[in-house]
Amino acid sequence: MNITTLGQFIIEKQNDFPYAKGELSRLLRDIGIAAKMISREVNKAGLTHILGDHGSVNVQGEDVKKLDIIGNETFIWALSRGGEVCMMASEENDEVIPLEGEFSKNGNYVICIDPLDGSSNIDVNVSIGTIFSIYRRISPAGTNPTLADALQAGNQLVAAGYVVYGTSTMLVFSTGKGVNAFTLDPSIGEFCLSQSMVQTPKSGSIYSINEGNAAEFPEGIKQYLSWAKEKNSEEKRPLTARYIGSMVADFHRNLLKGGVFIYPPTAKSPNGKLRLMFEGIPMAYICEQAGGKATNGKGQSILDIEPETLHQRVPVIMGSLNMVEKVEAFLG
Repeated sequence: MNITTLGQFIIEKQNDFPYAKGELSRLLRDIGIAAKMISREVNKAGLTHILGDHGSVNVQGEDVKKLDIIGNETFIWALSRGGEVCMMASEENDEVIPLEGEFSKNGNYVICIDPLDGSSNIDVNVSIGTIFSIYRRISPAGTNPTLADALQAGNQLVAAGYVVYGTSTMLVFSTGKGVNAFTLDPSIGEFCLSQSMVQTPKSGSIYSINEGNAAEFPEGIKQYLSWAKEKNSEEKRPLTARYIGSMVADFHRNLLKGGVFIYPPTAKSPNGKLRLMFEGIPMAYICEQAGGKATNGKGQSILDIEPETLHQRVPVIMGSLNMVEKVEAFLG
């Protein structure tokens, strides 16, 4: 039986890792541990009465789900143990979180994380996920980390990835040397390599967008949607609309099958709705590492945007190269 576990893969590939190879290896291992713990909670959520609202509202003005809290606390715990991470920024918290592990102050890494993306789907048993990005800290080790350590552009990333909690639990990540995917085998409690050097198709047949907001879309997006629905057998149109409302699930499907994910600005959200630090940057990194493209619809790569605030919003067009460029052509 030829199985490569996440731990084995990290050891074999750590020479490809940037900076402190052992530290990053341990950090990825800790993320894997947290993902397994959250997967366990997601799978038994209905049985242990942890579905539903927590009764509070996060910084985004959204109702916090009980599993959101569990996910957030699990990552804080896991990342505090090893001492590799000095600070965590979470979609669930207003401010950055300096970690309080024994060695955390000397940690060389900062992690930005959306503990449970798509949490509005938790109660209806639809795939949800975790999104993370890892940066090298700017401030000197041993000092108190600052907000500037987290507010780095995506072109400074050391690694990024996501976890899908669906029919199986998958961990997908890149350290700048391509994208690899691991599937959790519950019988042995290990993530096992299931797809190596993932490449997204240059074109596809799927577009993912919340057309319920179509009346507020920019004119170029409306024109693209009309084009996508036209019948043209030579160009394999109409395209297929697929939208789950959980970015990780929509993105993961399009990554493997070929497609474009679009979350444009609207009249109500002129700067877009997705979070640059917690969703836009890490998913753009994975997309481009897999041969795709990710822009803000204004000709700028999401990875080149300089963050100004922790919870900054951004419009998103990402996925198969040819499909993203087609959307951009309609936007002018």
